[in-house]
Amino acid sequence: MSMRTPLKKVRYLGSAKEGADHFWKQRVTAVANVFLGIFLVWLIVSLVGADHASVKARLANPLIALAILALVISGTIHMRMGMQTIIEDYVHGEGAKIVLLMLNTFFAAFIALTCVYAVLKLSFGA
Repeated sequence: MSMRTPLKKVRYLGSAKEGADHFWKQRVTAVANVFLGIFLVWLIVSLVGADHASVKARLANPLIALAILALVISGTIHMRMGMQTIIEDYVHGEGAKIVLLMLNTFFAAFIALTCVYAVLKLSFGA
């Protein structure tokens, strides 16, 4: 016989046994996106009116490239998780839900890989 109450058994665990993990990942990526988005706006504003060589040189800076890569990764993770929540909440057919969740993951991975390739190509001076 267990001395645990039903509340103790389910505390921090949702129906999918994930608890608050999804919630916190979404919030952490949102905060990261705020700071990285501000950085991106600053970068774009600082490059307004610059010639092609200056823009290329600035984007070749490893710190700039890493910040842009962090934004791409954080943004696509946040996007995938947000769409996952919408799909889980509003798609009621189990088969359609599974297909849409898989397509959501593939789409986010495709966007992330495409953006990472573009940033690396710019940063290594293609």
